[in-house]
Amino acid sequence: MTRLFTAAAFCLLAAPAFAFHCPADMAEIDAALANGVTISAADLEQVKALRAEGEALHSAGQHQQSVDALAKAKALLGLG
Repeated sequence: MTRLFTAAAFCLLAAPAFAFHCPADMAEIDAALANGVTISAADLEQVKALRAEGEALHSAGQHQQSVDALAKAKALLGLG
């Protein structure tokens, strides 16, 4: 019984580490920007704003909102 509770506790503590991929999305956006992706100046500014918003939301613990903002930036970059 103790093993079951230990395993359950481990799973609950580990779950947040796998729940969101904000840092990976930010890195993907940063890489695309560093490689000189060709988009309009207006879209570039929007991508930068969404990237900054995503990082701020991530830091504030609002991961779903961060993922949503970063997804919009990735779409503008054509990253999917």
